[in-house]
Amino acid sequence: MADMNYDVIVIGGGPGGYVAAIRAAQLGLSTAVIEREHLGGICLNWGCIPTKALLRSAEVLHTMKNAAAYGLSAQGVSFDLPKVVERSRKVAGQLNAGVKGLLRKNKVTVIEGSAKLAGKGTVTVEKAGAPVGSYSAKHIIVATGARARTFPGLEDDGKLVWTYKKAMTPDVMPKSLLVIGSGAIGIEFASFYSALGAKVTIVEVMDRILPVEDEEISAFARKQFEKQGMRIITGGKAGNLRKGPDSVTAAIEHGGKTEDITVDRVIVAVGISPNTENLGLENTRVKLDRGHIVTNQWCETEEPGLYAIGDVTGAPWLAHKASHEGVIVAEHIAGKHPHPLDVRNIPGCTYSHPQVASVGLTEKKAKELGHEVRVGRFPFIGNGKAIALGEPEGMVKTVFDAKTGELLGAHMVGAEVTELIQGYGIAKTMETTEQELMHTVFPHPTLSEMMHESVLDAYGRAIHF
Repeated sequence: MADMNYDVIVIGGGPGGYVAAIRAAQLGLSTAVIEREHLGGICLNWGCIPTKALLRSAEVLHTMKNAAAYGLSAQGVSFDLPKVVERSRKVAGQLNAGVKGLLRKNKVTVIEGSAKLAGKGTVTVEKAGAPVGSYSAKHIIVATGARARTFPGLEDDGKLVWTYKKAMTPDVMPKSLLVIGSGAIGIEFASFYSALGAKVTIVEVMDRILPVEDEEISAFARKQFEKQGMRIITGGKAGNLRKGPDSVTAAIEHGGKTEDITVDRVIVAVGISPNTENLGLENTRVKLDRGHIVTNQWCETEEPGLYAIGDVTGAPWLAHKASHEGVIVAEHIAGKHPHPLDVRNIPGCTYSHPQVASVGLTEKKAKELGHEVRVGRFPFIGNGKAIALGEPEGMVKTVFDAKTGELLGAHMVGAEVTELIQGYGIAKTMETTEQELMHTVFPHPTLSEMMHESVLDAYGRAIHF
């Protein structure tokens, strides 16, 4: 049994935890990170990164199949599913090794095992049921993340009903697929499998897909997905899964009736549950809200010296939010007076085809909060670069406060919008008004010109449409 004392101990080595550990070490604090499974967490190993590798393969396949539209010829285009999966896993493995290297470079101690709070400033660690050691620190950061949410009757069985892990490592390519849930995770998997030829049905309990996005953007995205052959059922509830030898029949309630749908596989993407169990939180003053740890603007819990960041603290459940919180808490511990996080300035991205990205308030939410708004829109079809790319389907939408000119929100659907959105993210962080955006020179020919045109359109000054 080892006894070690640190300035900071981080429980969880995901995108929040390892970033917090690195930043704390950079600030001269002796730091350890405890990880029970994979450095990089779900995001790097089973989420953000490997799914994008899969989606990239699907994107390349789509382009190859449509080579004729670019004056090119490609015959016999197909895919090798095991190799597609293998590439995805290699990408995750490479970045996992990169995180290990970064922690080593910054002299962060990595402790393998499961952590448990064992009194003020003390953490015990065990691995495979055996004790690893007892560690102490003035400051402890909980960054344990979250896992896929399950409902009775919709549990992952590893064969016919999948959550994200199995959906990323399929042993067979389903000819038909039911996706339950249409948030970013559900839509990304639907997009991937549809591109590879599966007949995809999406069931969403809300009245529209991508329910956190602006209604206009959700509606546009839905039309594009349906053009690709996906069937989308909103206001629907899936249940009563009846499993056969190699298929599943689901009872779908929608429109006042029940419809049976038989598919090869089901993907359940109905949200997440925070990892707060078996941490010893019951012996602290920590408060929970629907399972999530309650924190203040500095990521402090009700227990002195105990902090929490990332998915374990609640929405938005985004890796970049967790990483930013990791920096905030490390700098706060070191007395550096960081700025608190404004969640309205956190971009959200969905890497489907077409992509969806947004930051700030939707038009509806802005109005509900009492803003008089000015709204600008610009379609991809009016942009030279989009046409040259063969990607004319999409839209950029901006929402401004009519009285002050403050940029309240920006919403996009179309090619590469997940890369473009950060321009509006910077603008919101800098509290930019329409004047600064109008006076900014955007390069030509680029997709980013549509961002400028959307701003101009909000004030009746659009040039190219």
